[in-house]
Amino acid sequence: MKKDRDLILMRGAGDLASGIALRLWHSGFRVVMTEIPQPTTIRRTVAFSQAVVEGKTVVEDVCARLAQDAAEALSLLQQGRLPVLVDPEARCRAELHPDVVVDAILAKRNLGTAITDAPIVIGVGPGFTAGVDCHAAVETMRGHTLGRVLYAGSPLPNTNIPGLVGGFAGERVLRAPADGIFRAAGRIGDRVKAGDIVGWVGEEPMRCTLDGVLRGLLASGIPVHKGMKAGDVDPRNDPSYCQSASDKALAIGGGVLEAILHLQSSDE
Repeated sequence: MKKDRDLILMRGAGDLASGIALRLWHSGFRVVMTEIPQPTTIRRTVAFSQAVVEGKTVVEDVCARLAQDAAEALSLLQQGRLPVLVDPEARCRAELHPDVVVDAILAKRNLGTAITDAPIVIGVGPGFTAGVDCHAAVETMRGHTLGRVLYAGSPLPNTNIPGLVGGFAGERVLRAPADGIFRAAGRIGDRVKAGDIVGWVGEEPMRCTLDGVLRGLLASGIPVHKGMKAGDVDPRNDPSYCQSASDKALAIGGGVLEAILHLQSSDE
């Protein structure tokens, strides 16, 4: 059972947001997450957004369930379950009265979060300015400043160039070959070779660009546009990485946790 500790409302429930949620949940915070009706998460095996699709999901050792409203979300917290609400605008905030709002949508821009949304508001990644639309912002760019907390200014702008994993950057990302409806032809955890077809959009195949493990793949039935991220190959070739939060997600989660504790202590 989750005791009545500080309540955190997190916007977004993708894989990076889920890594943050794991950090906070394991630190004793109550966490409620919001998502869009049709999640576009790639790393679905480690994302609480899957609760929207399946009704429930487990990431590492935390079980999440889909909640229909704020009241059910609070009930699920009492049962030791992490609630996920379909609520893109986070309207549930008016009923939940969270102590902290964390915007982890990672849209590269602010989609409506304001510094007045809660006593503590944290923006994750580009698009936020600490002291303007949030109390703190957390860096998401891989490298020396990953996970660093900013109490003034903004995280580094998006470069559209993925960080290095196993010595590869942009090659890791699989992109939709055309506009249309995506159809998966592989499964997360599969070992793949460069040239293997792991998805289709109409008659256009989406091929792997290098050897490794298919770490992420868009679900079938999702509308895509040409060039949209639809898969991720991990060149480290270890399928077990598909079942745990990434180093990046946990590093960002550590930054969010630090920001919350710092801002709480500053108010005492």
